[in-house]
Amino acid sequence: MISIGQAAERSGVAIETIRYYEREGIVPKPDRTASGRRTYSESDVARLRFVRRCRELGLPIPGAKSLLGLTDGSQKSCPTAQTIASKHLKNVQDKMADLKSMESALIEMIRLCDDNDDECPILNHLQSEREES
Repeated sequence: MISIGQAAERSGVAIETIRYYEREGIVPKPDRTASGRRTYSESDVARLRFVRRCRELGLPIPGAKSLLGLTDGSQKSCPTAQTIASKHLKNVQDKMADLKSMESALIEMIRLCDDNDDECPILNHLQSEREES
């Protein structure tokens, strides 16, 4: 059994994040020593690593929790994991399309600023958007 600091170091998950995951039920609450200190097993560290990898891929907590639930091997997990990953991929692709659109708009506004000392197209655009909201 290892301490929360050691679990954090081995899993790459910050101590406060481990506590958060415990509160949210993403990972089970650890055993405690007689003095009340949390203790973790290697399987706890593996679960924390799994959730960290999910989060590195941008999966939201519920998705990471769902995938973690599939790791016990009690059901055919690949179709469910594929569905979760596919939905997340769609969200990522949608965000990428939004970012591409923002990039194009910014490039155009910056281009319009070239040789324009009187009025700033960027400020004009931002002011008009603000007034429309």
